[in-house]
Amino acid sequence: MLNDSSAIIEQYIRNLDRYSIEQLRFKSKENVWSVGQMYIHVIEVAKEYIGYIETCTKGTHEEPEGKTEVGTKALAEKEWPNIRVKLEQPANETSNPESKDEIIAGLEQVLEKLAYWAGCVDEANPACKVRHGWFGWLNAGDWFEMVGMHSRHHLRQKTNLDGELAKAGIS
Repeated sequence: MLNDSSAIIEQYIRNLDRYSIEQLRFKSKENVWSVGQMYIHVIEVAKEYIGYIETCTKGTHEEPEGKTEVGTKALAEKEWPNIRVKLEQPANETSNPESKDEIIAGLEQVLEKLAYWAGCVDEANPACKVRHGWFGWLNAGDWFEMVGMHSRHHLRQKTNLDGELAKAGIS
């Protein structure tokens, strides 16, 4: 269970080496994230999803409802739908990182938590679930998979942001 989600987070750590703090904080437009904001978002969502893993793992209430059609398809394919998701909060509410060390610490914390919960997911009652607004009722294993799926989804965005950096000549 650990391999895919942790491999994506490790990829984010490796990719971080190529950026200066100036590049991480650069915004091509006010309503578009910087690469650094995208990293912070990936970390925050991974921690949120890991919290749901914990809730499901420790839960005792069984939820009879299941995934939505979109959720069933996404989890079967292990891929977030390739559409742009508009968050309710504006892009400038996600913080820009103060340093690379802040991002590395967040990603390493995610890896530690994934390693810890990987051993618990298979033991969790699959009927103990937390609702995702788009994908429906997900159990601990689903939420674990979602960490990797969501992080992989943002690699597409990272490619676009890298293009904006190149266009701006910030290297």
